[in-house]
Amino acid sequence: MILLKTEKLTKSFNGKPAVNQVDTEFEAGKIYGLLGPNGSGKSSFMKTVAGLFYPTSGKITVIDGPVGVPSKSKVAYMPTEPFFYDYMTIKVVGDFFKDFYEDFDPDLFGQQLDYMQLTPDMRVRSLSSGMAAKLKVAATMSRKASVYMLDEPLNGIDLVARDKIITSIINRAAPDNAIVISSHLIDSMENILDEVMFLKEGKLVINGNAEEIREKNGKSIVDLYKEVFA
Repeated sequence: MILLKTEKLTKSFNGKPAVNQVDTEFEAGKIYGLLGPNGSGKSSFMKTVAGLFYPTSGKITVIDGPVGVPSKSKVAYMPTEPFFYDYMTIKVVGDFFKDFYEDFDPDLFGQQLDYMQLTPDMRVRSLSSGMAAKLKVAATMSRKASVYMLDEPLNGIDLVARDKIITSIINRAAPDNAIVISSHLIDSMENILDEVMFLKEGKLVINGNAEEIREKNGKSIVDLYKEVFA
């Protein structure tokens, strides 16, 4: 089942396309890698699909309708920027999500916190970068959405935290959802990706099944990434 589709999607800023004529589909039951260096258009693509940016042109379909209030209940988007207030405890973060999102599951959030080794009494201001990254993922993945979009979830954190986050993402993958992860840290992500999309200057230059792309090019996704973006 196609959960998300873009057709000729373009988002420009001051006349310059950050996302340029992107055609793609996201199917249920798959983990996608939206890959490219900083400035390639990954965040702009995600924010436009999530309804935070209005597209300059093109079409976005979420399950069976356009982007709008109904689609925001089907797409769980996690930005790369921090989005919790410093004064909050982790319990307050959970309460905030419960009030804001009808599909938020407090029990699942509790399980995610246990796995991430976070406790409800911790304050956001006291969290290390790795702990804060784990909290963002835990909160986002505790929604019962159809499409999860995680923007650079591994940025600026150590290898131990990366492993926790990657495992948490894999555990939330299901036949009825699609997970889209933007990243430039391909070596940490390659083994979990079913599909890969390379964005270069806003354009989709490679798009398809990860294993088929490896076989066709005779190299890993990491090596292909280095070649494309060198």
